[in-house]
Amino acid sequence: MLNRFTFHLAAVAAAALAAGTAFAEPRPAPFDDPESVEIALIRYISTGDFFQAYLSGVEAQAEALGVNLRVLDSRQDAALQADMVDQAIALGVDGIILQHGLPESMQAAAARAVEAGIDVVAFDVEVDNPAIPQVEQSDYLLGELALDQALEDNGDAFTAGYVYVPGIAPLDRRNAAWEAFKAEHPSVTEAAVFGTLDNPIANSVANQARAVIQANPMIDVFFAPYNEFAAGVKIAVDEMGLGEDISIYSADISTSDIAAMREPDSPWAATVATNPTVVGEVSVRTLALLMAGEDPGHQVVVPPTLITREFLNDNAITNMQTLAEKMPQFAHADVALADWLPLPRSDAAAQ
Repeated sequence: MLNRFTFHLAAVAAAALAAGTAFAEPRPAPFDDPESVEIALIRYISTGDFFQAYLSGVEAQAEALGVNLRVLDSRQDAALQADMVDQAIALGVDGIILQHGLPESMQAAAARAVEAGIDVVAFDVEVDNPAIPQVEQSDYLLGELALDQALEDNGDAFTAGYVYVPGIAPLDRRNAAWEAFKAEHPSVTEAAVFGTLDNPIANSVANQARAVIQANPMIDVFFAPYNEFAAGVKIAVDEMGLGEDISIYSADISTSDIAAMREPDSPWAATVATNPTVVGEVSVRTLALLMAGEDPGHQVVVPPTLITREFLNDNAITNMQTLAEKMPQFAHADVALADWLPLPRSDAAAQ
């Protein structure tokens, strides 16, 4: 009997490890019956490597939990995203993650979900609701770190082009860092502000950047605090043969961004980022804690990391995996954790 019991424990442990997590505490409801749990990810933006990596993190953490995931994609249609919240309510989902969006359309929709008894978490959209935790990347710090690197590389008297679209919570928080930076460094000149979220974003921004550079040939720095913005500026700078004259500072990163930064004479000098896959995982864990009756905190912050072109080249980094290996703080975030909450396989290995 003892041998059979011991064998049973060993089998359970092996199964747990195969699922990508070590032994966990007994799960609270509703995760003691995870197959009965359904959560919805309702997306405003899905174009670009960042958002694909974020989705992969959401999927990986949902799989580790064993819950059902429904993904609804509004493709930057604010009215449709609000309708999708109502669809999720009607479907009777247990939890909702709002990924980006416009405050004017999402605040009322999110409130309707809460009133319907559904737990809601918001990632990078300001819904102004005390019942809804906000997952974010410490966007102000993200912008601040990128601008500090621009200052170190270029001194405090450069001429800048700035890529910005107002109304998107993370971009607004990064904009606050830019406004503070300009106030602290009056010799920095803002020559032009432009930006668009029209798909494909990088190509649309590239079209704008060409015109901006032609009209403002004195620009030597671009602050483009979203990687699709930075990719668009780089397209324009490369096509105009100005890679040695202009430097780009950005936010977020992906494997294709790494390749672009490492190209010979690339103008893309630095970015500040969290691992979008990790942010996706944290978003699901935050929702799980809320659904289990635990308090994840109202602001759940994933800390960012400065990544320079020099660091990528010196360490021969070619993709997100090797970046995580060389920067362990990029591979995992000790955020929104609980003993009962299983981690995805890669995250469990990082602990």
